[in-house]
Amino acid sequence: MRNIVNISLPAEMVKIVKREVKKGRYASVSEFFRALLREYEENKLLTELEESHREFKAGKGKVLHSFKDLR
Repeated sequence: MRNIVNISLPAEMVKIVKREVKKGRYASVSEFFRALLREYEENKLLTELEESHREFKAGKGKVLHSFKDLR
């Protein structure tokens, strides 16, 4: 199920979005923002993975040998 979300943007940002859609990089204004949100989520996950890697290298990580180790 899709929901409608309305946002307010400055004129310059509207121009950027419309320009990118016109260039064909995105099928619609909605697709522009869906792509932006997907990228946000990917970056968030990448940041979490990098933090976990740093913790593991610092000796704070735990090696899991089975699903029982998750408990």
